[in-house]
Order: sequence, then structure tokens, then C-alpha cells
Amino acid sequence: DATSGNTGIAYAMLGAALGYRVKLVLPGNLGPTHRRILTAYGAELVLSNPQESSDGAIRLARKLYAESPGAYFYADQYENPANWQAHYHGTGLEIWQQTRGRVTHWVAGLGTSGTFMGTAKRLKALDPAIQCLAVQPDSPLHGLEGLKHMPTSLVPGIYDPTLPDQILEVGTEEAQAAVRRAAREEGLLLGLSAGAALAASLRVARGLSAGVVVTVFPDGAFKYFEQSFWQEGPA
Repeated sequence: DATSGNTGIAYAMLGAALGYRVKLVLPGNLGPTHRRILTAYGAELVLSNPQESSDGAIRLARKLYAESPGAYFYADQYENPANWQAHYHGTGLEIWQQTRGRVTHWVAGLGTSGTFMGTAKRLKALDPAIQCLAVQPDSPLHGLEGLKHMPTSLVPGIYDPTLPDQILEVGTEEAQAAVRRAAREEGLLLGLSAGAALAASLRVARGLSAGVVVTVFPDGAFKYFEQSFWQEGPA
């Protein structure tokens, strides 16, 4: 499959545990720590053009599958309805139960879009008044690995642009600052897509007099420690 985030690690872990060979197509600018983790699980890595980000990985994965369809099971996380359905039956219901129905705002990043879509659909079914806000990078050229700038990217087939009540744009530096703040103030080591979700959630919360804002942190910091932003001053 094509991936640039934690899904690839999940594929590699499951493949190792179940005895399946895993082949992942990833952007060539994938960090060295991320590569080492995937190869430690035994995954075969195919690197696409780094200038094309996750879209390049998607195109290359489709090409490899089209050339040898009998050789692979292609999970195709960007088109597979099981992606959003897992969050409809899982994440969305868990949020409703754990907040005792008090959730007022759902905030999540757009990568494959499955987490946002499935959760938003379930929450809207439970309470149509819940505001569902999607997060994307503020530019096509960004450092938020795992997130898509939808206006300039291959749009996943599972994404419904009519579902978000609002699109929130977050810059790379804003997400990096949120990551450093979470580590130094809360003891949470987040990845950059999680930092973007945190930054957007804080922005939403600052505009409320009351409410319950829920987000999800889909990525940890361990793949990004080689990046220089960790050495910058406090957020």
C-alpha cells in the first residue's frame, strides 16, 4: 500500500505478527527513523519521488499493483470504505460514550481522511449539532507528514467534502510549536500531524465560552527526533 504515516507501521507490525510479507510505497523524503522502524519489522520499502509527497506514493503503488495484480492484496487505504467504517463503529462511538454525549466539537486532520470521516458521520448521527472540523496544511508545500492539502492533492475516494462544517488550516511551524509545547508542558511526545490537530483544537477552544472539544493524536514523536525544530526555544 501507499503510506506516509502510522498506517505503514501498523501494516508492518501486522505482517510480522501474522506472517505476511508487506510492501510499502513511501515518499522518498521519509525520515531515517521511520525507515528503520519499518525495515525492523521486515517490510520491503519502495520510495517514490520525494517532490510528489504522498500523491507520488499513491500513483506508484497503483502502478505496481496494476502491473502484477495477482501478486498482491492491495489494501488501498485511500479508497477502501473499511477505513472510515472502522472509525464509524469504533472511534466515533467511543468519543460519544467517553464524553457521556457532551462532545460539541470534533477536530481531526485529513490524511486518508478515514479518521475524520468515519468519526464525523457517527457523531452527526448521534447529534447533528456537533461541529466537525477538518484540519489540513495551510500550503501545498508543508512539513506535516501524513496530512494532505486537499485542494492540490489527489483526493481520497472516501472523502466527502460536504461533511466538514469547517476546514482549519495549520502551518508547519504552528504544528511544530504545538508539539514542543505538549512535550514541555504536558509530558506528551507528539508527531507533527498530532501537533496540527492540537494547534487547531486550541484555536477552536479559544473561541468558545463553553463546550467539549475532542481530537485524536494519530502520531508520536519518535519518528521525528532528528528534525531541528526540537532544538528551538519554548513555544
